[in-house]
Amino acid sequence: MKKYIAECIGTFVLTLLGCGTAMFLGCNTPAGVVGTAIAFGLTVVAMAYTIGGISGCHINPAITFGVALSGRMSWGEAVGYWIGQVIGAIIAGAVLLLLTKVVAAPDLTGGLGTNGVANAGGVGGALLVEFIATFIFVLVVLGTTDAKKGAGNLAGLAIGLTLILVHLVCINLTGTSVNPARSIGPALFVGGEALANVWVFILAPMVGGACAAGVWKGLAK
Repeated sequence: MKKYIAECIGTFVLTLLGCGTAMFLGCNTPAGVVGTAIAFGLTVVAMAYTIGGISGCHINPAITFGVALSGRMSWGEAVGYWIGQVIGAIIAGAVLLLLTKVVAAPDLTGGLGTNGVANAGGVGGALLVEFIATFIFVLVVLGTTDAKKGAGNLAGLAIGLTLILVHLVCINLTGTSVNPARSIGPALFVGGEALANVWVFILAPMVGGACAAGVWKGLAK
């Protein structure tokens, strides 16, 4: 149970700080894009060294999917992780909504930092962007955390830096998800197009994570 609670807390912190930075710093300027990217990446680093020893700090259903497909955890555990992650993101979405009501600072994203498909040319473009970005991200996760070939204590840093790079490329295209839970939480409170298109940010990252697991299995043999 501690693992699932840790995943809930970690995903809450990631969604709150990452999306919160996007909301109150904005992503319509280079400084806002860089700041948001750094916020997501540093949050992963912080959580990796906080809860990594308890749950492995997946805080992302796509990572959990890749880990399960790699045989590093049972499917029963994976379901528990997914439940914890989504609950954590939903709580974060609720807190972000509350902040817009009680804090004078406006939500510069206009939607709690939710993801969108318009700037990627529509659903097809968003699916492609999110698939590629998640594939790269999860491949780094699986490689750096591999028991025999990984980076040991430096894994958390490598993963966080990779997430920064992924965000720098994708923020102005999809808002960067690469994490179904991070997308689900805020979208539930925004509704409209954000909720209607959230399936894109569930499907593409999960497929990207699955493909990364397959490629890493081949590379690690």
